[in-house]
Amino acid sequence: MGKQVNNLVNINILPITTYLKHCLAILIFASSIFSIQAQELPYNTGKKYTLGDITVLGNTSFSEQTIITYSGLRKGKEMTIPGEDISAAIKKLWSSKLFSDIEIYITKIEGDVAFLQIRLSDLPQLNELKINGVRKSKTEKIIKENKLNKGVKVTENLITTTKNYLTRKYKKEGFLNSKIHINTIDVKDSIQTARVNMVLNIDKGEKVKIKDIVFNGNNVLSDKKLRKSMKSTKKINRIRILKRSKFIDSAYQADLSNIINTYKENGYRDARILSDSIIINNNKTISLQINVNEGELYTFGDITFIGNTVYSDAQLNRLLRIKKGDTYNGVLLQKRIADDSKPDAFDITNQYQNHGYLFSSINAVEVSADNNVIDMEIRISEGKPAYFNNVSVVGNDKTNDHVIYREIRTRPGQLYSKANVVRTVRELGQLGFFDAQEITPNFNNPNPVEGTIDMEYSVKETGSSQIELQGGYGGGGFIGTLGLSFNNFSIKDIFKKDAYKPIPSGDGQKLALRLQASRFYQTYSFSFSEPWLGGKRPVQFTTSLSHTKQFRFNPSTRNADKNQSFNITGITFGLAKRLSVPDDYFTLSQAVSYQRYDLNNYNTGLFTFGDGYSNNLSYTIGLSRNNTSVDPIFPTGGSSFSASAKFSIPYSLFNGVDYSTLKTERDEKQVLLSDPNQSADARARISEIDQERYKWLEFYKVKFKGDWYTQLVKNLVLKPSVEFGFLGAYNNDRGIIPFERFFLGGDGLGNYSLDGRESIQLRGYPNQSLAPLDETGRPSNDGGTIYNKFSLELRYPITLKASAKIYALSFLEGGSSYNNFKDFNPFNVNRSAGLGVRIFMPAFGLLGIDFGHRFDDIPGTPGSSNNWETHFIIGQQF
Repeated sequence: MGKQVNNLVNINILPITTYLKHCLAILIFASSIFSIQAQELPYNTGKKYTLGDITVLGNTSFSEQTIITYSGLRKGKEMTIPGEDISAAIKKLWSSKLFSDIEIYITKIEGDVAFLQIRLSDLPQLNELKINGVRKSKTEKIIKENKLNKGVKVTENLITTTKNYLTRKYKKEGFLNSKIHINTIDVKDSIQTARVNMVLNIDKGEKVKIKDIVFNGNNVLSDKKLRKSMKSTKKINRIRILKRSKFIDSAYQADLSNIINTYKENGYRDARILSDSIIINNNKTISLQINVNEGELYTFGDITFIGNTVYSDAQLNRLLRIKKGDTYNGVLLQKRIADDSKPDAFDITNQYQNHGYLFSSINAVEVSADNNVIDMEIRISEGKPAYFNNVSVVGNDKTNDHVIYREIRTRPGQLYSKANVVRTVRELGQLGFFDAQEITPNFNNPNPVEGTIDMEYSVKETGSSQIELQGGYGGGGFIGTLGLSFNNFSIKDIFKKDAYKPIPSGDGQKLALRLQASRFYQTYSFSFSEPWLGGKRPVQFTTSLSHTKQFRFNPSTRNADKNQSFNITGITFGLAKRLSVPDDYFTLSQAVSYQRYDLNNYNTGLFTFGDGYSNNLSYTIGLSRNNTSVDPIFPTGGSSFSASAKFSIPYSLFNGVDYSTLKTERDEKQVLLSDPNQSADARARISEIDQERYKWLEFYKVKFKGDWYTQLVKNLVLKPSVEFGFLGAYNNDRGIIPFERFFLGGDGLGNYSLDGRESIQLRGYPNQSLAPLDETGRPSNDGGTIYNKFSLELRYPITLKASAKIYALSFLEGGSSYNNFKDFNPFNVNRSAGLGVRIFMPAFGLLGIDFGHRFDDIPGTPGSSNNWETHFIIGQQF
């Protein structure tokens, strides 16, 4: 065949078209050496050869045989050069993502035998990664999202995609000037495998603020109104607090859509954004320029319903609430058909779905727009009514099935209702046994032909038991508290050894035990609650038992005097029934309670007698309604109110005691207290009279409380509240009792309660400091018989995860207490404002701290306004 080829001919085949061109050049060059005519080897045909030996060269840790086998080339194989076989071999080697610089050479040709050589290098593996410029807590996420784990093959594509990903990520977060640099350094050691260390330098820079937002082409809607429609993209304004002026690309894109929606809401359905641009002023600010085409004003014309057989046109028009001649509002039209922002919205879709028509579809179609009057057809495909087939719950490992199923409003065989699905999710969340944010209704096996649907409620259980273990110094001594609250208890399993994991649980009952003690007092309490008495109806049974013992402080020994004590023992039984009228959010509760107050040589200013007792037998009836949204820790909508009345038996009607005479005598003795010669006898007689007056307490007590929750924007919740309480007497001669009174001010928490008093929270003031003034102008130690309170709270969640739910709040509130209606003025209140945070952990309940600033003087303490109070919240109601 002629002389041997001494030069190596390089066929670097990537991409394939380049390879073919190189092959053609080789063949032309070879034809001059081997006396082969070029016209005998056209570009698209090539020549067949039999492969001889194949060798492998390069920096690789793989064996020669492994590389040759993986390439698909083998000795003795007949193939065309140029042709698809070599192209396929190189593609296979590239697809392994193990090599770089893949080249195939023809080393020699002997007749029809071609000898090949594969030259390649292993891609280097990542040895160590160092990330600079971000917190350590962020590095794990960067590694995971970009697959930068140790041992990964480092390619140019990996470096480029990582850089592009981080650049886009930070731009979306508002860091328009972010810079990403990636360097690789070869590792020199005895290990044969190619390895590199990577250094990832991240310079996010500062978030760029928006100096101005300029609109062009808007004549109908002002710049101010269009800027207002941009919910999350705001220009610099030093007064604004809630919305920042930092540029976030994703929020900006959403706000461009909001601009169009604003036009649609005002009748300009053809409004368009022609273009938008970002003008970079400097490294810290940008300006946005938005060019719009407003189009023309449209109005609604005829609105016709097509396909409706279940509901008449009149019924659907009452839901649509849009009339001919109204300014066109595309956003409102869509909400009246199907409001995706509210699962329980008053719209046409929910009307159908709440009455079984799960498979219905409703679409608004414009049929005419002549003279800017839009005629609409609301096309309805009602479909077949759907019925629940199988209804199941998954995820409840601890809570027994019957506890969940009794709260479910969707039953097998029942007509489908979206409202019942939404209500079920709410009821399961209100139980407190599951993470309310994770309750998911899953629609399985929908069958439009047979009209059936399977429902599966997915729940995630959280710890429902709480422990309170505290120790601290207060009231002149160490105070220890031990509290246990089991909120998903099972009393029927208390004698089953296997049920203690660590306690019997799963039946939805509540059991609470609490012990608090110091040198000066001891408090013991027990309570139990069964939410479904008998298991058939939602009738809640509760019972509680408590005992408190208070010892008087001895100033000479500075210790507790065990010979002077005040004891309270109480027991309560209650029933609460869920009503169906006016709706089943209402609950009627009733309770009977008895407390006995025993005083043993306990002479203080709190009571007018030091030895004796009082009995308090009372009946309480209450009506409440709670339709707050799913999560009881952080409700985002709905309201909660309660009204209650507590009565004792009117003993003065039948016990034969002349309280008018006793009152006259007491007033006479009161005058004698200023006479040293008669004061001792007068005081003793007053004590006897008061013992008679309070042997059996006679009173009535009325209370009201209302809370409302409104989601202003996503996650930002406004909570207004109002409270009122009044304690009265049947017999004015007998007077209002010194027990059961209202003590306003502070955190609303009392370490212990001696006399049935109620501590009312009003932050910014010391505990129980807002007492009414007596005849001498001093604050009364006996509390108030009337109080009112107003509160406005703004809440924002930091996290709502099951392990810990945290939200921040700010508040404005005011309130006051009085001794009679003559002085009562609901608008003359002590005002305060402040900030706080709440943390709810299943094991410990609700914890929090508030910083309150008062604007008014504490009663009886002139000059005490404009000061701060810090309040620690433990176990407070939400």
